[in-house]
Amino acid sequence: MIESDRELSAMVQELWDNDVNRLKPGQDYRISLQGKAGDSMLNDDNDGAGYPLFTFVNENIFKKETFLAFISLLDNYVSDTGEPEIVTPEEVAENHKFLDSIVKTPTMKIAHKYLAEKNLSPKDETQFKEQLYRIWFELYARRGSSRPDSSGFEHVFVGETRGGRTVIGFHNWIQLYLQEKLGHIDYKGYSVTANSPQPDENKHILALQFSWKNGIKPKGSIFIGVSPEFEFALYTLCFLTSPNERVKVHFSFYEVEIVCHHYNQKHIGTTYPVLINYHKHK
Repeated sequence: MIESDRELSAMVQELWDNDVNRLKPGQDYRISLQGKAGDSMLNDDNDGAGYPLFTFVNENIFKKETFLAFISLLDNYVSDTGEPEIVTPEEVAENHKFLDSIVKTPTMKIAHKYLAEKNLSPKDETQFKEQLYRIWFELYARRGSSRPDSSGFEHVFVGETRGGRTVIGFHNWIQLYLQEKLGHIDYKGYSVTANSPQPDENKHILALQFSWKNGIKPKGSIFIGVSPEFEFALYTLCFLTSPNERVKVHFSFYEVEIVCHHYNQKHIGTTYPVLINYHKHK
């Protein structure tokens, strides 16, 4: 068992405490966990949930600057890996607009200050945004492809399909909600292992199974109700501070393993939270 990283945990707690745009469960949104997902990926009779995951989301929150800028990026990608991504000048501008909006938030400012003090990021805000752009938005060729068809942002926040049947990445609740609303997502139930705690509709982390378009995500893990800037700050922090692909952090009610795979040490390959346990909030 790896010890939780004390310093990183303290930082994540600070990010959490300053995530002013986080939604309140039961108030700003409601989810319906229903049943446990079946083991079979191919058998549709194993659907543990007859209804959508999201029963309600206050969409006024999506009018907030960072949410608005984030949502504008979600339709800029072709989901199939192997299909080269063509990035238009408008999309580049949208990426920059999103970064401009998040670096102004308390969460991202805290992360930037910490990273700059550790000499892991430039102190200058413009250079910091360039670093974020490279980590998250620069294209690279994912496994089995010869052409740049993926980016950290697309994989983690938008989702991709491999061979049309398997969903890879897709670790963001806003994309999940919007795609479910469009009828592209079928929530199949929550995932638990022998060691993981029972999920809780009022907590902000969930492991689940779902299908997207024609592909299946046998087990995904996502934060629910957090702001885009919180996830961006947290994952950037883990990517730059930890050489390990898994780092354990304690914050709020959560003991969580943050998985963060690097691609060529320059870009984020994938990153997501894995809930280990709940504990009393100190």
